[in-house]
Amino acid sequence: MTRNLLRTVVCLVLLPGLLSLTAFAGNKNRIGTAGAQELLIPVGARGVAIGASSSVFLKGAEAIYWNPAGLSRMTNSVDAMFSQMTYIADINVTYGAIGVKAGEFGDLGFSIKSLSFGDIPVTTVDYPDGTGEQYSPTFLTLGVTYSKLLTDRISVGGTAYLVSEKILNMSASGLVFDVGIQYHNLGIQGLMLGVAVKSIGPNMTFEGSNAYVSATTVGSNRGQQPYIDQMAAFEVPATMELGVAYSPVLDEKNQLTVGGMFRNNNYSDDEYGLGTEYSYKQLFFVRGGYGFSPQTDKDLTDARGYIYDWTLGAGVHYDVGGIGVKVDYAYRNVKYFDANHTITIGLAF
Repeated sequence: MTRNLLRTVVCLVLLPGLLSLTAFAGNKNRIGTAGAQELLIPVGARGVAIGASSSVFLKGAEAIYWNPAGLSRMTNSVDAMFSQMTYIADINVTYGAIGVKAGEFGDLGFSIKSLSFGDIPVTTVDYPDGTGEQYSPTFLTLGVTYSKLLTDRISVGGTAYLVSEKILNMSASGLVFDVGIQYHNLGIQGLMLGVAVKSIGPNMTFEGSNAYVSATTVGSNRGQQPYIDQMAAFEVPATMELGVAYSPVLDEKNQLTVGGMFRNNNYSDDEYGLGTEYSYKQLFFVRGGYGFSPQTDKDLTDARGYIYDWTLGAGVHYDVGGIGVKVDYAYRNVKYFDANHTITIGLAF
């Protein structure tokens, strides 16, 4: 690859994120104003356990969420994963992804994420304790990913997501994009760099029959009239992640990877993190990480209000009849809520 082509690729990936950093970084007035927060929920036990550097060295199907550039680094023809997470407030997150090699064209990936909220009582102004009816919101994200290994060191990728949200008879949908780049062996063997610009897209708006209401205008003799409540548009939670990781050469049996991450959030405080993974013979894995956000305001106990901090995880990877089988688990500590538990099963053909 020529230097000019490399510069072009890097600029195309970095430019949207740099623009967002310049325009919105440090703006406290924007915190909490974005919707489609399901885009920010991490997936995959391995990625959750080492979330700090996941965007740098994850590969195959498990890289689609963290950095689509990692999809093209899978070594098998087909890589698939299924993940289940118990999230906060009794919300369950189900995620599935598959990556396939498409020859010289590159690699293709497909993913789906859904949230389960359980049954929620319907309340109104007239019936604040409930009408006796129940509903369950439907939040669904469908993704199509393309990734290409440009050289043995550089890979790029992008994902287009269809985001769909439905609450009662109101729904909103939109199209958002992720782009990323991974650079391995950055001047030093084992040194890796990853950049991902995520959730870039137009505003979304809820529409539906629940927006139709009947009301009487003050001072009018016309009685009740039908009206439409205009729903305000909301922005999607754009982010930019920069990760660095290093995997020193130990020996044939033992491998260690350590990394760090900075995430710029346009609609919440910026985040930092550290993570590590140790593997024995690429069969048994132990992982850990720690995240923090120094900008986050303190709560009533004079502690930082950032609710996520340390993570732990473990995994077993084994070949069964020529099929690579992965079973991974992650634990993420959460302030004020029950901890997150994630289990992932992966298959490589």
